[in-house]
Amino acid sequence: MDAYDEDSRDPQAPDGPAGTRLPEPPPEAPPPPASSAGIAALSPRYQVGAALALAVVAVAASAHLLMVFLSLAPANTVTKQHGKAVEEWVYPEFEQNWKLFAPNPLQQNIAVQVRAEVRMDDGGLRTTGWTDLSAQDGAAIDGNVAPSHTQQNELRRAWDFFTATHNADNRPVGMRGSLSEQYLRRIVVMRLYRDDPTSREGVIQRVQVRSSTTNVQPPPWSRERVSDKPVQRLLPWWSVTADEAAGGVR
Repeated sequence: MDAYDEDSRDPQAPDGPAGTRLPEPPPEAPPPPASSAGIAALSPRYQVGAALALAVVAVAASAHLLMVFLSLAPANTVTKQHGKAVEEWVYPEFEQNWKLFAPNPLQQNIAVQVRAEVRMDDGGLRTTGWTDLSAQDGAAIDGNVAPSHTQQNELRRAWDFFTATHNADNRPVGMRGSLSEQYLRRIVVMRLYRDDPTSREGVIQRVQVRSSTTNVQPPPWSRERVSDKPVQRLLPWWSVTADEAAGGVR
């Protein structure tokens, strides 16, 4: 055995055989410095400019949202004092053709009722009782998860159309007055032929429509007091045209 050979039985050093040491690993390189991004990468002067620009944009956006909100909100103290400024800001560049809030929600229950004069098969005339068409629509909607558009709006919109084109004496105002009468008449005749037994047995000659309007009572904690007596609006008898009487709307 050569002199420089080491006996494997000799005690081993922690790093290898006695008298030898393994080479130390090279030191880890320091992590690269974090690179700045966004505004932080700018010089202080440009950082100040960017912060001011962001502040201006935030203020302008907030002011615009406030103006749009005031233009859509019901009349209040702010709009009464600064309504001109709000309108100049919103119109015409940012005009909205819808309202976010109902400025005057309906606080009345309006029932449209009809009766008819029917010529029976024997030639005699019979006058029906009053039929509450609004109550029929309400019963069809109540508990119905998918009520039809006609049940919800047909009669209601027809009555709104009539009242908007007639004065308090039930006289038409403007050229759309006669159209609203015809529209409402055809709806009530169709409903009578469908739901009224007497009308189905004969031919409708005339119809008369009325409305019964009752105020919705305020909650118990409110100091407001409104009348609970229904107000009637009675329209004159309308003659049914030949095509309608012969079943044109059946």
